[in-house]
Amino acid sequence: MPNNRVALLRELIAKSAGSALLVTHPINRRYLTGFTGSSGVVLISADHAALLTDFRYKEQAPQQAVGFQIVEHGADVNITIAELLSEWKVETLLIEDQDVTFATYKKIEQALNPIKLLPSEGIVEKLRMVKDDSEIAIMQEAADLADRTFEHILGFIKPGVSEKSIALEMEVFMRSQGATSSSFDTIVASGERSALPHGVASDRIIGRDEFVKLDFGAYYNGYCSDITRTVVVGKPSDKHREIYEIVREAQQYALDHLTPGMTGKEGDALTRDIIIKYGYGEYFGHGTGHGLGMEIHEAPRLSLTGGIVLTPGMTVTVEPGIYLPGFGGVRIEDDIVITDKGIRVLTSSPKQLIVLD
Repeated sequence: MPNNRVALLRELIAKSAGSALLVTHPINRRYLTGFTGSSGVVLISADHAALLTDFRYKEQAPQQAVGFQIVEHGADVNITIAELLSEWKVETLLIEDQDVTFATYKKIEQALNPIKLLPSEGIVEKLRMVKDDSEIAIMQEAADLADRTFEHILGFIKPGVSEKSIALEMEVFMRSQGATSSSFDTIVASGERSALPHGVASDRIIGRDEFVKLDFGAYYNGYCSDITRTVVVGKPSDKHREIYEIVREAQQYALDHLTPGMTGKEGDALTRDIIIKYGYGEYFGHGTGHGLGMEIHEAPRLSLTGGIVLTPGMTVTVEPGIYLPGFGGVRIEDDIVITDKGIRVLTSSPKQLIVLD
């Protein structure tokens, strides 16, 4: 698996102005090598692939980074990088400009002089946008775990319970089911707080006749899931039912009509146009979805500015919402994979309005 990714990366390097790439982003390092240690950099050229790490990982690295030259770097990793690049006769080096700070860049520049440094422009992230079968299989497991978590937590949501206690129960359950952690800080937002799109769990006590919005995911085997469901505790009002059904209609329409070849902007319009039609456009202030994978937010995006064309293998969320200040909000979110003809939905939790007594 890593060797195939390196081969694809070499094709992108060959099309650039650089002759080698320095990978410093931890997620990209793991993606290319399979190495799960906390420290190290990767060097890729047309003929060489090396993982540089320290003494702590001299046994772990060869076991995980199959096909890579394992180099134990000295006190200053930049000196070791310079030595390797000199040996490889590299004159231009791509660096991950979105990961490296200016201070780090200056240190690398000084150590590697006279090698010319160039921005990588996210070439590893471009590879990561399209998942292979092994990645999608892991993401399905992560999605299944999130679905089991939703089923589990329904029995704990009731008046008198705090949002934080609900979030903790979800976290414990996900870990008990094999997750490394949650994908992000779990959102449990009840009552008027459900109108906060990213209302991370607070001390608020859940009341009656109000929404409870749950946005969460499992970080499993290096990949994230991300799901949102909104329920009502007590008796839903006509307004609760109205905005819930609008969001559900918008989300389902997108799931039914997303296809490869669309841009992220066109995908966003599938939900946004429906919510606007019902007069709630000003209460839907975020994008319809985002890429998902080894990180919780990746390219591409389903948004007003999403220009990337959707292609088979891309994984994105579909998560329209309506948020009414002082009343509450609804979001419904699923994880999907773009296929040759349409999509495959990874998450399967029910989406009819669930009312909890």
